[in-house]
Amino acid sequence: MSTADTEKAPSAAQQGLRKNGKNWHDTKRAFRPKAGNSTFAKRMEDRKQIQAVKAIEKEMKDEKEEQRQRWIQGIKDRREAKAEKERFEKMAEKMHQKRVDRIRRREKRNKLLNS
Repeated sequence: MSTADTEKAPSAAQQGLRKNGKNWHDTKRAFRPKAGNSTFAKRMEDRKQIQAVKAIEKEMKDEKEEQRQRWIQGIKDRREAKAEKERFEKMAEKMHQKRVDRIRRREKRNKLLNS
């Protein structure tokens, strides 16, 4: 045996070289389908961790959605205020300013009562 063969597969040096000469392949182990199973306590621990992560993710998503809704509500409020301002400006062109102010106060009072 040459030293070049043992250098290629250090694990093969412990058990000897493969017969077929394919030293680059990993050595096969016995098939044990239940080898990866963990205990019930370990599975419960993992589930608790996953639930904790999901709770944090949900909290973050809710916070982001709430921030988005505030942004949208701000846009709606600004548009509504702009439309109301334009409406009162059109009224002011046709009516006296004091009457427009009186109407504005009444509408504001009704809006507060209805909401």
